[in-house]
Amino acid sequence: MAIRGMVSAEDVIASLPKKRQKAIEARGKELLARVTRRMTLSELRKGRRISQEKVAEALGIGQMQISRLERRKDPRLSTMQRTVAAMGGQLTLVATFPDQEPVVLVTEPPAKPKSALKKKERRSAA
Repeated sequence: MAIRGMVSAEDVIASLPKKRQKAIEARGKELLARVTRRMTLSELRKGRRISQEKVAEALGIGQMQISRLERRKDPRLSTMQRTVAAMGGQLTLVATFPDQEPVVLVTEPPAKPKSALKKKERRSAA
């Protein structure tokens, strides 16, 4: 249902030449394929060519903890957010239902990871 005075995206696309419609459809499928890729944290990290050591340093933890995290079957959402942020990304969750379009769940941005140096400074100050 279009809002009065507004034109739906479907109507705009339908008014375009067939060649352009096919290009838009192809691009849409390409983008959907990218979204539906599934990767583990380890695959994601390796694909970005980032070492466990670099992620650990950004999070202020040891490399062994990153190794354990990558093998964990059910990591906490906040841990996933911080880890993806340490790799330069942003974690996005999408809820899908059979009777409606997918919905992006919004969360508060993760707290900035503390550097390993600051963590050591806090320990020595205590």
